[in-house]
Amino acid sequence: MSETTHDATVAVTPPAAPDEGLTARELAAKHGLTVSGARPSLIEYVRQLWDRRHFILAFSRAKLTAQYSQAKLGQLWQVATPLLNAAVYFFIFGLLLEADRGMSREVYIPFLVTGVFVFTFTQSSVMAGVRAISGNLGLVRALHFPRASLPISFALQQLQQLLFSMIVLFAITIGFGHYPDLSWLLIVPVLVLQFCFNTGLALIMARAGAKTPDLAQLMPFVMRTWMYASGVMFSIPIFLADKPAWIANVLQWNPAAIYMDLMRFALIDDYGSKFLPDHVWAAAGVWAVLFAAGGFVYFWKAEERYGRG
Repeated sequence: MSETTHDATVAVTPPAAPDEGLTARELAAKHGLTVSGARPSLIEYVRQLWDRRHFILAFSRAKLTAQYSQAKLGQLWQVATPLLNAAVYFFIFGLLLEADRGMSREVYIPFLVTGVFVFTFTQSSVMAGVRAISGNLGLVRALHFPRASLPISFALQQLQQLLFSMIVLFAITIGFGHYPDLSWLLIVPVLVLQFCFNTGLALIMARAGAKTPDLAQLMPFVMRTWMYASGVMFSIPIFLADKPAWIANVLQWNPAAIYMDLMRFALIDDYGSKFLPDHVWAAAGVWAVLFAAGGFVYFWKAEERYGRG
């Protein structure tokens, strides 16, 4: 485009820029730009996690190996720690406070050890979840990946640790006269359901811990209270037989108690269905699905905020 000036010279006007007048959002859309760290759709997020499944597994194995790398006994502490806890609880609750309430020694010791091992699985998943984001900020800020990979890998790490411990649990159970039978096959669905529940809980705590790092200092007290209320050291229906029935019902329906009792039912011959609440398998499934799905969505909704600020 040109025009003649008053002195008869010709001035050339440059053509308008093709992006002139476009807003920042329109410019980004035109050139295919996206917001760095923006939250993907839920389906896309699941696909990204599946693509990184090998990283999740490798990361959990590396964490498990490194956990006791500075200790002389190394990986033996995976088994020694819950066993020592069980020994202390047996001395305090089994001998001094007589929390067995009529259960024979052959039943009570496998009962107690099973409770300690299974509850430790949930407890460790929660504590690892609280620090999943806040304790790995360097990784979160340096690399782009779905942040749910971290709490999921920590829950997977605790499952692997429990599987190592199960060898000792089997030995103790057999040593007190409870031999393998078809009921032991129930261990697999119990562990699957508890892992789903623990993973959802770890995802919830990871988001909460990312926003409030001090939560890591509070959670040991919360978990200790939960442990005492879940019947780790005593049978809820037996110990609370003289209390109003609703108290025992409330405590038995909490997910930690449900997964412990299902594992005891699978392993211990004399721990029959009379010690379990009604519709216990349905309750175990509902807790697992509710927390796994709800925890995943809850964590995903804050995806773009992790590692910032």
